[in-house]
Amino acid sequence: MTDRPAPVAALPLRRNRDFSLLWLGEGVSVLGNATTSVLLPLLAVVAFDAGPGWMGILTAAAWVPWLLIGLPAGAWVDRLPARRVMVVSDLVAASVLVSVPVAWAMGSLTLTHVVLAALGNGTCTVFFRAAYPALVRQVAPAEQQERVFARLFGTESAMQVAGPGVGGLLAQLGSAALGLVVDAVSFLVSAACLAMLRLTPAAQPSPTAGPPRPSLRRSIREGVDYIRGDRILRFFTVMGGLSNFGLTGYGALLVLFLVRDLGMSPATVGVVMATGSIGGFLGAALATRVSSRLGSARAVLWLQVVAGPTALLVPLATPGAGTAYLVAGQLLVGTGVVAGNVIRGAWRNRYVPEAMLARQVTTAQVVNYGTMPIAGLVAGFLGTQVGLRPTIAVMAAVHALACLSMFWSPLRGRRDMPEVNPDEGLLVSR
Repeated sequence: MTDRPAPVAALPLRRNRDFSLLWLGEGVSVLGNATTSVLLPLLAVVAFDAGPGWMGILTAAAWVPWLLIGLPAGAWVDRLPARRVMVVSDLVAASVLVSVPVAWAMGSLTLTHVVLAALGNGTCTVFFRAAYPALVRQVAPAEQQERVFARLFGTESAMQVAGPGVGGLLAQLGSAALGLVVDAVSFLVSAACLAMLRLTPAAQPSPTAGPPRPSLRRSIREGVDYIRGDRILRFFTVMGGLSNFGLTGYGALLVLFLVRDLGMSPATVGVVMATGSIGGFLGAALATRVSSRLGSARAVLWLQVVAGPTALLVPLATPGAGTAYLVAGQLLVGTGVVAGNVIRGAWRNRYVPEAMLARQVTTAQVVNYGTMPIAGLVAGFLGTQVGLRPTIAVMAAVHALACLSMFWSPLRGRRDMPEVNPDEGLLVSR
């Protein structure tokens, strides 16, 4: 048996105060981060004339914390209250990002400072995301998880639609560095919303309940063994790592490609970058319906077909009307990726035992996100050697092949993904 908090009462989501606060804080925070996803690269390109190598390093800095501290972070977070971890992460991230406009105003900002800000923000994200699923489970019951994830992912995608446009407009009207104040404020709003949650004692795991905790090394090993021993989780982890390698590789060069090869202004870059998030919004809105009609396993498979090969449209873009290739590719990739993430995220939150949740998340994301800094460096090197367009094409092909591997996955032939009772470990096939 696994010690778990008592089930959360199944209030309708519109009447669930704690979920509403979590939803609001996350939405505002994602809006701020979405502006930063454009502002930092634009700052590097426009203010410091960064080339492909620096753009690769900037991307790598944002994701390398998953590779360096992901495993111990998961073990630590499993021992701490999820809300406390998330609030501290928000406050530290706000401090890191506000240092950029402060340095800019003082005339002392450097490209190295920009890279370090991306590194610090990425480190905070590791801890925040490790704790996030546990808090979602505390504010909504298991039977509402798919609707919860659809709403959260839908809101995130909507904010990511607005964020790049806002970021591009801020850079066009003033300074990309000063625009980062928006993200810093968004983290403060998120922290305030989390602090106002009224989690019931039964919904908060007791730090002293249950048997003595194992050592940190053993906790990490248990998380790794849990993923390695489950065929479906293992497949999703490897597939996600390869897919993210391709997505991050071409994403690292995308702003540079839009500015230098397609001749776009910062404001236009923001609008074009938002198209992937529009797709994500559509994907989140459709995920539950597609899963219900096709079955969760079939839905994930066909959504990967939508998300994968369509990335090959991106490097076909040319100035003027040829930008439509990039817009269509970004839109379809965003739709398939986010819809698949909604279904898999809700399934994982039901499938994985409570005591293993943070370690499972970080173990999987060490692979999923650990390939991303490597992809940034590889893309920077290839972009310097062979050019932006060929590098984007190669990286898009890697992502496409990873998505199509679903046809050889453990879910092949199934209608739905299996469910596990975390208390009794009973496999329930559907």
